[in-house]
Amino acid sequence: MKVAIYARISKDTSDLDNQLILLRTYCKQMNYKVVDEYTDVVSGAAIKRTEFNRMLSDASKHKFSLLLFFALDRFSRAGTRETIRYLQMLDDYQVMYKSYSEQYIDSSGIFKDVIIALLSTLARQERVRISERVHAGLARARQQGRIGGRPVLDDNKVEKIKQMKSIGKNITEISKTLKISRGSVYFYLE
Repeated sequence: MKVAIYARISKDTSDLDNQLILLRTYCKQMNYKVVDEYTDVVSGAAIKRTEFNRMLSDASKHKFSLLLFFALDRFSRAGTRETIRYLQMLDDYQVMYKSYSEQYIDSSGIFKDVIIALLSTLARQERVRISERVHAGLARARQQGRIGGRPVLDDNKVEKIKQMKSIGKNITEISKTLKISRGSVYFYLE
């Protein structure tokens, strides 16, 4: 089986070799042929992970059939939904994935569908928890007398927006001149 290894640490102060030694040893024990190693020294939540992105690109080209990583948090810390999206991408590319330290995260086994269903459920739960936290924060802000949303402009400023638009000024010019957001300009022009 052609295998790729992905390893990640957040800072140079950690030792990437700790993961790589274990993953290489495991591949040797399983008689896997390691075709590439992808290593990043960056936060797992970062959007720009050069090696991670190269790995996904190579997966789409079927350069390997299994991706092995040390643990799910080494694979991604972008949140449950994003992590599942990445795993689903691998699945769509017909590339299996396996966590070395979390034996239940293994799409090459018989429980593949169960794992995806479980991870999807966790993603839904994360979405619910985020929504609950946002609503709680808004409620607390209201109790403290703060009202969220777009600031209400006085009639004088609204009239200036309309006048400037009527003489041909664009949204950005109006926004900069009146020191208000472009969204507010759009809102009051409707």
